[in-house]
Amino acid sequence: MSIKIVIVGAAGRMGKTLIRCLARGAQPDLELVGAVDLWDAPERGQDAGRAAGVQDLGIPIGSDLAAVAPAAEVIVDFGGAHGTAGNAPRCAQWRKAMVIGTTGLNAEQTAAVEAAAREIPIVWSPNMSVGVNLLLDLVERAARVLKDRGYDIEIVERHHRQKKDAPSGTALALGRAAAAGYGLDLTRAAVHGRSGQPGTRTPGEIGFHAVRGGDFVGDHTVLFAAEGESLELSHRATSRETFALGALRAARWAAGRAPGLYTMRDVLDLRPGG
Repeated sequence: MSIKIVIVGAAGRMGKTLIRCLARGAQPDLELVGAVDLWDAPERGQDAGRAAGVQDLGIPIGSDLAAVAPAAEVIVDFGGAHGTAGNAPRCAQWRKAMVIGTTGLNAEQTAAVEAAAREIPIVWSPNMSVGVNLLLDLVERAARVLKDRGYDIEIVERHHRQKKDAPSGTALALGRAAAAGYGLDLTRAAVHGRSGQPGTRTPGEIGFHAVRGGDFVGDHTVLFAAEGESLELSHRATSRETFALGALRAARWAAGRAPGLYTMRDVLDLRPGG
């Protein structure tokens, strides 16, 4: 029996990639039953398949999640931060599992998702790819080994010119992994870019540098730099399909799961500190 899903953010880059993956049968046990985006999306009313550049699927892109959610088991949300924060309590009320790939949520919006996860299973990850989630594990392990050995940590990420938030959610997740290995509080350790006369680098800093331009899908590098040597751990995405396939894997995993706030490291059974 197929697992029925609704895609929120269906007219966006990731939403269209998800639809293309489903249309070509990349995940045959998943069935698209609804597609939703903002009321002013140019594609609203179009067939979701045609908007994504594939065959018609008989599913129009609407703007009312409540109209299509009853038919679904999992809501896959790649919309904006405001919309995701509003969708989470509604999905909790409807008892629908969620997969969230939205980034850039503020503290209040994050709290709304966390509250919903006490009622339903939510897989929330800034990056759904297998490679990035393995990288998170490797960064934390490397940081534990290099702690107190004089290595500075810098994180560089590159994304397309249309990306609205910076640094990326993936870069922040990598920062949290490095901070966990070093025993640091990232909110205190993070330094976002440098200009002017910031002074010499302090040992407890984790630097973030965001590049925006062209059509970069997503490049991330964590640099451990010491006197005499440096170590770089990197991931480069060449297609959004790697994120889409990960999100669909998460949807399959979340269906029927106990309530809780999960990440792709749970889906992939990558245990922090293992």
